[in-house]
Amino acid sequence: MAIVVNLDVMLAKRKMKSKDLADAIGISETNLSLLKQGRVKGVRFNTLEAICKALECQPGDLLEYRAD
Repeated sequence: MAIVVNLDVMLAKRKMKSKDLADAIGISETNLSLLKQGRVKGVRFNTLEAICKALECQPGDLLEYRAD
């Protein structure tokens, strides 16, 4: 996959648990886990915005392009 999700890295940097982030942004832990694993086809901008707000980061901190 060319787009890598670094959500787990940001959670570790912020010393936040997935459950706490899921509660803070209003999505299920299951959906957050799927996002962390890169097993989603897309992410809504409002979800991305909520994650960035909760983790005090930029979208580029969460998503990375890697050429195959």
